[in-house]
Amino acid sequence: MKVKAAAKINLMLDVLGTLPDGYHSLFMVMQSVSCFDTVCVEKTDRGGIEVEAGDSRVPAGESNIVYKAAKLFFEKTGVENPGVRIGIEKRIPMAAGLAGGSADAAGTLYCLREMFAPELDRCTLLTLGERIGADVPFALTGGTALCMDKGGVIAPLRPLSDCFVVLCKPDMDVSTKNAYQKIDEAPHLRHLDKNAMLYAVHNGDFPLLCEKAGNVFEQVIEVPQRPYIKGIMRECGASLALMSGSGPTVFGLFARETDAKRCALRLQDRFSDVHLCKPVSYGVEVLAK
Repeated sequence: MKVKAAAKINLMLDVLGTLPDGYHSLFMVMQSVSCFDTVCVEKTDRGGIEVEAGDSRVPAGESNIVYKAAKLFFEKTGVENPGVRIGIEKRIPMAAGLAGGSADAAGTLYCLREMFAPELDRCTLLTLGERIGADVPFALTGGTALCMDKGGVIAPLRPLSDCFVVLCKPDMDVSTKNAYQKIDEAPHLRHLDKNAMLYAVHNGDFPLLCEKAGNVFEQVIEVPQRPYIKGIMRECGASLALMSGSGPTVFGLFARETDAKRCALRLQDRFSDVHLCKPVSYGVEVLAK
């Protein structure tokens, strides 16, 4: 079975505090975008779990999030694993704040459910996803949504207005673990206007959404090229330019496709990881069964 797994951007990301189990309580307005990885799951007669990726930076063993997702699926469902091979074709930038690994895990869980346990309900699948990572439940759900707690509390929101999205990842990676450590060490964080953001999304008020959007990680994560990227996006007519996740990717929202294309071309002169895409209403889409 082969699926497309969508990247995400954070229209709003705030950290509300630390939970008793040590994880962080999050407030995220998430949006799926049309930058995809491809995940292919096949049965084998060799037993175990095999992970293959065309990118040498992707770990192939037990440390891969896809391996962890498959292992957890078989453990928690009680389904006997006859042997599976999971192939990943990467297009979503890595260590970029776009949930590429979470998207791959979501695609894997989706395929395994369809292949081995179609009776498994959506809530259980999302619970499995939450145990893998905070962004996995949303990656399974997709569209536009409010995600809270550790990512497993999800409420669908009114779809984002028709617009165009430019993603630009500078030539650096950001460790999610280190990013949250910086959040914990910050003496003061300016929290975001969450009620106004929800009002804007609910009413389809695109200008107000762009005004209230924000990412608390911009206060603690240093991305030297972020001001330059945002400047180019603004010059090209972006209604919003913001860092996604814990970074370093910056995304721009554009009302006009011509402006978005012009921005992408300008950024491609300096950066290799630039993508022009659109909001999509799903996290996982089936390509072949």
